[in-house]
Amino acid sequence: MERIQVIQEFYSAFQAGDAEKMVSHYADNVQFEDPAFGRLSGEDAANMWRMLIERSKGQLQIEFSDIKQNGDEVTAHWEAKYPFSKTGRFVHNIIEATFEFNGDKIIKHTDDFNFWRWSHMALGLPGKLLGWSPILQNKVKKQCLDLLDKYKNT
Repeated sequence: MERIQVIQEFYSAFQAGDAEKMVSHYADNVQFEDPAFGRLSGEDAANMWRMLIERSKGQLQIEFSDIKQNGDEVTAHWEAKYPFSKTGRFVHNIIEATFEFNGDKIIKHTDDFNFWRWSHMALGLPGKLLGWSPILQNKVKKQCLDLLDKYKNT
C-alpha cells in the first residue's frame, strides 16, 4: 500500500470514529508526540486515539487535506472541531502532522499545533492569558496523561 494511501485511510477512519482501523496502521512500537500528550509509545499511542474517539461521543469532526510524501516522510494537514469536554467550549484545532514509516506501517507520528491558540479556545480566559506558559502546558499534559491512565485501567 502506498504511504499516502495509508494516511488517507488513517484519517478516513478517524472521521468514521474507527480507532481500531486507525491504529492498525501503526507499528507495534510507534512513537507519537503532540503538545497535549507529549511523547507516547506503542499501545499508549493507540489507546490515546481510542480514548479520544470514545470521549468525543460522536461530536468530533475531522477534516484532512494536503497529504504529501517527501522521501520516507509523509505530511498532512488536519483539523478537529469539537466541544472540549472539560469546559464545553468549542475548539477548532489546526494540526500539521508528520509520519515516518517502516514498510507500510507508521513508526513515528508527530502532530504539531499552536498550544496557545488551542488553550484559548478550550479554556477561555485562563488559556488566553497563560497558554504560552510551561506551567499551563505541563498541567494540561498531566491531565491528558491522567485521563489516558484511567482509560487504560478500565
